[in-house]
Amino acid sequence: MRLPILDDATIPELPNHYKGKVRENYDLPDNQRLIIATDRLSAFDRILTAIPYKGQILTQIARYWFDNTSDICPNHVISYPDPNVVLGKRLNILPVEVVVRGYLAGTTSTSILTLYESGKRQMYGMTLPEGLKANQKLPQPVITPTSKAFDGGHDEPLSERQIIDQGLLSQQQWNTVSDYALKLFARGQEMAAKRGLILVDTKYEFGTDEDNNILLADEIHTPDSSRYWMAESYQERFKQGQRPESFDKDFVRAWVTQRCDPYKDAIPQIPENLVRDTSSVYIKAYEMITGRKFDAQAVEAPLLERIRKNLAPYFRV
Repeated sequence: MRLPILDDATIPELPNHYKGKVRENYDLPDNQRLIIATDRLSAFDRILTAIPYKGQILTQIARYWFDNTSDICPNHVISYPDPNVVLGKRLNILPVEVVVRGYLAGTTSTSILTLYESGKRQMYGMTLPEGLKANQKLPQPVITPTSKAFDGGHDEPLSERQIIDQGLLSQQQWNTVSDYALKLFARGQEMAAKRGLILVDTKYEFGTDEDNNILLADEIHTPDSSRYWMAESYQERFKQGQRPESFDKDFVRAWVTQRCDPYKDAIPQIPENLVRDTSSVYIKAYEMITGRKFDAQAVEAPLLERIRKNLAPYFRV
């Protein structure tokens, strides 16, 4: 049986459509925005395939965390008209992506592990001690902000001083977002530990509303915005110098890179079993992170019809 997939959420009756890589956005009056999470899987600056339940799962994991952190930091959520949809406040996104890291980990050019292994000890306005090993817990969580790249640019590492001097944020804004980020991360680590998980690192996006209040935007502590490790096996694998056990969702990415240059070549047809395996990982992540059972049988299909029905009150009159 083919699993239900939402690979497109174009709804002509909704106004001001903006199609992102994985989300469809519609700007409504009164500074509100409908954000529909599709099942599209993006990598290498292109869409590779669609993963059943992905959009709903990420929306519901973010909902779990938004609900459990609203006492720390206000967020953009107004309501959830559909399992795949957030009605949120339309924000001016701040031009700094706030990444919090609790471990010496990562693979990107801006990750502290990559920089550390290249010989750097001073980065992001801080100095890391000598003798740290890959995937080791840091003395305390650190913030490693990057410029938020728009229009296909690349994120660049920033220090607090650079953020202020370049006028990206005011000192007061930086103080607010860094305080929010560290408190959100502490709550995330605490709650994840109760589920047998380590919240390793994560990114936060903040924006300002029409009154210039700073709100948490986008998503929070999902497996797409955060790195999680399995707590039970971490110590032993770290001692052995092995990569910690995680939600490995990169089956598709790895399969593609083994068969073509994804930046230049046509993407081969992704096998159905690979798509299903990736979907299973998202379901496992949802259940472990939230402690709730994901009932795939209760997902009402066809998905776009369900979403259209639930969003009908927002159609242009």
